[in-house]
Amino acid sequence: MLKMMFTCLLATAVSVALFAQQQPGSSEDLKKKQAEIQREIDELKSTLRDTKKNTKAGLLQLAMVQKKLRLRQQAIGNINQQINVIEGSIGKSKNEIERLKSELDTLKQQYAKSVVYAYKNRSNYDFLNFIFSAASFNDALRRVQYLRAYRLYREEQASTIKNTQVLLHDKIAGLENTRKEKDAVLQKQEKQKVELEDEKKEKNEILGKLKAREKEISKELTSKQKADQKLKVAIRTAIDREIKIAREKAIAEAKAREAAEAAENARKAAAAEAARKAAAEKEKANAATAPATTPATTPAVVKVEPKKEAPKNPAESPLTATPEAFRISGSFESNKGRLPWPVEKANVKIHFGTYAIEGTRLRGNNPGITLATEQGAVVRAVFEGEVSRIFDIDGNWSVLVRHGKYFTVYSNLSSVSVSKDQKISGGTVLGRAAANDDGNGEIEFLLMQENRNLDPESWIRRR
Repeated sequence: MLKMMFTCLLATAVSVALFAQQQPGSSEDLKKKQAEIQREIDELKSTLRDTKKNTKAGLLQLAMVQKKLRLRQQAIGNINQQINVIEGSIGKSKNEIERLKSELDTLKQQYAKSVVYAYKNRSNYDFLNFIFSAASFNDALRRVQYLRAYRLYREEQASTIKNTQVLLHDKIAGLENTRKEKDAVLQKQEKQKVELEDEKKEKNEILGKLKAREKEISKELTSKQKADQKLKVAIRTAIDREIKIAREKAIAEAKAREAAEAAENARKAAAAEAARKAAAEKEKANAATAPATTPATTPAVVKVEPKKEAPKNPAESPLTATPEAFRISGSFESNKGRLPWPVEKANVKIHFGTYAIEGTRLRGNNPGITLATEQGAVVRAVFEGEVSRIFDIDGNWSVLVRHGKYFTVYSNLSSVSVSKDQKISGGTVLGRAAANDDGNGEIEFLLMQENRNLDPESWIRRR
């Protein structure tokens, strides 16, 4: 019984310790995430404040406010998760406290019974009589051991009660702290909800200003779409040419290999034929000098087996036919979600794909992402590769960089710092950002897999 009680107490202590270790870990992760979200919100607020001072209400301001709203909703969702974790912790703590109280009551009752029993049998005569009434010496020893174990049991009972009381006290104190933490988190939740409502009003205010400037912005987007179309044509032409060159090179290399194999087969066939003729001549000479009774033997025929070609395993793309191109393509793919931004300080003004400006009739389809930055900002390559093409789109430069079967495009540059066919590494300066109609820096960043547009935001790392 004593052993069982100690096992139960140990299990209680371990479960309490594990609970204390696991729950804060989950809570700490949520707190870290909340801090990251808040940092992004603060940065956006600062940038948006500066943008409002320097420019009219435009797509950049709307994109930033929309992102801020998404982040604010994430923050509220994160707080809701924290509340759920805290409430779960409170519920478990209450159950643990009730269990400890029940266990403490049981321990006290058992200890009281043992004290009453000891009081009733407190006479030394009773103990001596209990020992000396044993049937044998060994039985007397067992009775002495029993009395000693019983005394230890009572002492351990008292110690167990004290330990349980300490655990119970700590658990109650922890519960109070958790309740205070919940109150603090609920206050943060209310504050975030107030901020969310203010940001919704801010968004509506910007939408109202955009509505008033709809014609002006429509003209800006129309100009962008025309430039995008020219850019897409130039990119497709350049990539098609790269694919054609790679395919022709692969075909030429395949023909060269076939010609070399054919020459090798011809050489082996000629050598085999010469060996066959030499063997025939030798057999003929042996037949002339052999006795008449010896039957003539037929000259051995050396058969040349045609060489079996290995089954062809063509490359997935002609752009990855060379080992170097294959390596770069694989390395580029493995860095998905971790590629650096092409400019150090930038915000996404227009996202990839189809878009619609809320509250207006403005629609569009962006082949990449439009990044707002500072005029003259340094534009860098996001990965190692080779400068495939440099072309002019409406007076500004665009750089196409090949990464195996992948391509990145950096458009709307005021100047270019690289040359065609130049091998570059990740981070190489390609040029500087040109200004848009508002006088602020802006670049178009596209990502292609051969001629298929990909969403660059899923490849570059989160800020």
